[in-house]
Amino acid sequence: MSKAPKDPQEILPDIVRDLKDLFADDLISIILYGSAASDDYVSGKSDINLMIVLSEAGIERIDQALDMVAGWEKRNVATPLFLTEAYIRTSLDVFPIEYLNFQNNHKLAYGKDILQHLSFDREFLRLQCEREIKGKLLILRAGFLQSRGKGKNLQPLIADSLGALIAIFNGLLHWKGIKLPQRHHNVIEVFCKTFDMDTALFVKLLDVRGKKVKLSDSELTDLFKGYLREVRKLWKTVDVLHGGEMPSYE
Repeated sequence: MSKAPKDPQEILPDIVRDLKDLFADDLISIILYGSAASDDYVSGKSDINLMIVLSEAGIERIDQALDMVAGWEKRNVATPLFLTEAYIRTSLDVFPIEYLNFQNNHKLAYGKDILQHLSFDREFLRLQCEREIKGKLLILRAGFLQSRGKGKNLQPLIADSLGALIAIFNGLLHWKGIKLPQRHHNVIEVFCKTFDMDTALFVKLLDVRGKKVKLSDSELTDLFKGYLREVRKLWKTVDVLHGGEMPSYE
């Protein structure tokens, strides 16, 4: 194993075999999630993310997977999430955004699809969205000040934050009862239309994240100021969401 596959599906049979050999009946599920389970995957750039669900006995011996995980890294497989069904079942109140996004963008490689029938409490989802948005806004402001207006500092800040924000967008779309799109670009379009956000700004941020455009320091600074403005607008909206009705702000 020496390079990232063009299609993550190529390496799944090897991964399934390795895990079955190691954990046998203690292996419940192997799930591919994130960009590797969608059309957003870019070979050599995107990580291949896996969720490994084990029995309670199996999770006690994950140390046996140390060499296996190290070997997978050579093919862009990120360190997998090793979980149990009980952990997932009792985490839906505190991590609804994460599990919603797992559910929306995953492919079952082996075993039981433990994500398929998960359901999420709307108020838990709204509360986490509000908390995450407010936290992201503080991080973005601090990063902006630390960047000293230099594009080489702003670009990674955009790249690191936008993926997490798109996950929040999915959470809010689910809260509104809207079917979640698969690709990031489509999520942005549907979300901005639904919540009256600046579509063009977020599409440009996505292009910056993907290094599809090259902007000057002043252009990136202006773009980032717009980013801060829109995230600030969003937390005000989410703060007063109730029952599916959209509030308005001057």
